[in-house]
Amino acid sequence: MSNPATLLPANASRIYEVEESDLPLACPMPEMSLWNSHPRVYLPIEQTGSAKCPYCGSEFTLRR
Repeated sequence: MSNPATLLPANASRIYEVEESDLPLACPMPEMSLWNSHPRVYLPIEQTGSAKCPYCGSEFTLRR
């Protein structure tokens, strides 16, 4: 588990670039604080290279 002092604010940005090492992709991501966020949802990004969270609208792009 991550140190709460080092967690990123959840959904602070609306555009994120992710690596293949981040897969499977979930929003909010594991390094984000969960206390003020929506429920975790897994996003299918592998085939198209992009995904949008249905809860917060954050857009994710897979950097290959």
